Amino acid sequence: MAKTIITAAMTGAVTPAGYNIPEKPEDIAAQVYECWKLGAAICHLHMRDDAGAGVMDPVKFYETVKAIRSYKDCDIIVNCTTSGDNRVSDDSPYGNAMRMLHHRNVPGIEMGTFDASSFNWGVPGGVFHNSPAMLMELGTTFQQRGIKPEFEVFDFGALRAIGAYWKQGYVKEPLHFQFCLGVMGGMDATPESLQILLQEMHNLQAAGKLPQEITWSAFGIGKGHLPVMFSCLANGGGIRVGMEDNVVYGKDKDGKKIMATNMMLVERAATAIRAFGNEPATPAEARQMLGLKPLDIDAVNAELAAVKVEDLEKAKQAVKDEFGGPYFAAKGMGGK
Repeated sequence: MAKTIITAAMTGAVTPAGYNIPEKPEDIAAQVYECWKLGAAICHLHMRDDAGAGVMDPVKFYETVKAIRSYKDCDIIVNCTTSGDNRVSDDSPYGNAMRMLHHRNVPGIEMGTFDASSFNWGVPGGVFHNSPAMLMELGTTFQQRGIKPEFEVFDFGALRAIGAYWKQGYVKEPLHFQFCLGVMGGMDATPESLQILLQEMHNLQAAGKLPQEITWSAFGIGKGHLPVMFSCLANGGGIRVGMEDNVVYGKDKDGKKIMATNMMLVERAATAIRAFGNEPATPAEARQMLGLKPLDIDAVNAELAAVKVEDLEKAKQAVKDEFGGPYFAAKGMGGK
């Protein structure tokens, strides 16, 4: 029976306060555990600061990964963002260093996002900077740390860029794409957009500009959630769900909104997968599909136990001492 990978995107950086979004490390870990029991193979993690704004803080990532791995029976794959705080997304040396500081210092991170292009995020919004220099450094860091990139694709031009990083050795196959649909500045959250991306991916593979070994997943923001999810199933891809992308589950018979939780969204995805005739992939099966090494949870926990929070704080201060700070002051995303 075919297996479908479910990724649970737990928190995000921009979903505003007032919804059932876990923000504290222990709350994120508790919901990750529940989502794993319902069929999620991957958890995608963003952090929030004490005011509820998205933040790239290695201490928060460390506390969350450690809390997840405290559930000894839970073998879910840990995927951590490299974006999620517009205060460090300005392509400054400081911002770029902060975006990958947790990947360099926190054990147990198996996957990390690689946002393959820059674009205008929203109207008025701002610019989501992902410069080639930063991405080359990120690809090198991931290889050094044994972290698999998840390529966030917001538009089909990013596929050609990923091919260039692959050709030049900054990333290694097999590749894994996450098609991110519905963000203003990127492609719309429709089945048609997904088909365009898949066709471009296949064209580039046929031309030798992308490798043959590629897995992929997709999600649609807001109302595009279900159409994209079912299109993923029809096309043989993975599914991403979660409160980062969608806070409304549906409507009741009176037309009133039913507010979602991470667990509700994962459970519905698992039900859809089974109705389609597939089974949700276990984390062990997903690791095989993605080319990840098997999880040694005892070894990971030993590495996590050896980390000192004060050393992570020193690493944060060292970045600030070296680079001074971001190019511009920006209001954090998602705050209360």
